[in-house]
Amino acid sequence: MKNNKKNDLSHLGRCIEVNDSMQSDYAYELVAPIGADFGTGFQPFYTPPVMLAMGVFEGKYCNDCTDEFPTEWFEDAKISDKPDVSLNYFGIKSRQPLAVWRQKGWIYGPDPRGWFQWYCRYYLGRRLPEVDAIQMKRWRAFSRHAGQIRANCDPGDIFCRRRQRQALLQWSYDPLI
Repeated sequence: MKNNKKNDLSHLGRCIEVNDSMQSDYAYELVAPIGADFGTGFQPFYTPPVMLAMGVFEGKYCNDCTDEFPTEWFEDAKISDKPDVSLNYFGIKSRQPLAVWRQKGWIYGPDPRGWFQWYCRYYLGRRLPEVDAIQMKRWRAFSRHAGQIRANCDPGDIFCRRRQRQALLQWSYDPLI
């Protein structure tokens, strides 16, 4: 990761202050090395910047909170002011509105954008043991979608179950299985 004064987030003890359209006056400390010291069994396939570059959440997910994360994460990111399905890796819509996530109780802790926001912050080095345990459990449960692809698609046919594959990518699983 390049060092730049605005987004040098790699060192321990750094406090990240968040003020964006969905969250203000929130701060967290980086207590683990970036991209390291993950919980037991939590082995995401992609890093947040790779996911953003591949095309997730129709380009809309992180477009107003780029100041929170390293600038390098957005060099190749597919970002848009409006949701654009063509920016998704599989060119298909594969998400529910945030209102549905809230209604179903899928938003945990101080991450109003949901799982991917949690993952980005966790990847940077924030640790919140109770929230982390919940989100890692949800991530592990999502692997059932990979099982469905393996059971219903021919190996190498990445056009089979594109919606499920896009969802796998958005949860940092390998969608190209």
